[in-house]
Amino acid sequence: MAELVFFTGTMDCGKSTLALQMDHTHHQRGRGGLLFTQHDRSGGAVITSRLGLSKGALVVGDDLDFWELVVEQRTNGRRVDYLICDEAQFYLPEQVDQLARLVDEMAVDVYAFGITADFRTELFPGSRRLIELADRTEQLQVRALCWCGKPATVNARVVDGHMVVEGEQIVVGDVGGAGEADAGSASVPVVEYEVLCRRHYMRRMNSAAARAASLSPELLPFDLDLCPLPVSPEGPSA
Repeated sequence: MAELVFFTGTMDCGKSTLALQMDHTHHQRGRGGLLFTQHDRSGGAVITSRLGLSKGALVVGDDLDFWELVVEQRTNGRRVDYLICDEAQFYLPEQVDQLARLVDEMAVDVYAFGITADFRTELFPGSRRLIELADRTEQLQVRALCWCGKPATVNARVVDGHMVVEGEQIVVGDVGGAGEADAGSASVPVVEYEVLCRRHYMRRMNSAAARAASLSPELLPFDLDLCPLPVSPEGPSA
């Protein structure tokens, strides 16, 4: 049975790497597929991984109809058994409906990859629709880490080194160097993203802010406002 699966997690947790691995695995078994992306970190028609993997893909614009495209491809003799849909949070809700229709009526497997919430902790429309329609939603097992060492759950936007919580929902940027990037000019700000645990997101304390508050500004202050790790009901182990 074909299915619609949504693989999700914070930035920097390996979603694009898994997308490319799944395409490789299915292709090796003789299946034919199409790859899609939107707003990839490279800025091009390609799925890229921070590990250095990459493969060409079709760019998803607002005018793309997945149903019509797959029907056209199959009519012209191309085998389409599955779709790899990276950066799926940026897709329109109606495009997610088209993906679900392909699963139900044409038995095409759809594997979608994306983050659920934006830098304001609000759901992307595409992610919301995927959660509503997907046969399965899977959290990636590899967890990105906040600067404090606790698993990160939030994608924070950082502009010229300062965390912001207002602005347009979609501004393309990549995970930065933990606050170490040079600040841009007033006319061309440097936009980056940093993954944080919920506590430090709520305190608006990204790594640069933590470093500025530290007595040792050259080092990350791992003893500053640390998030305690969970303790079992039986108490800490010996």
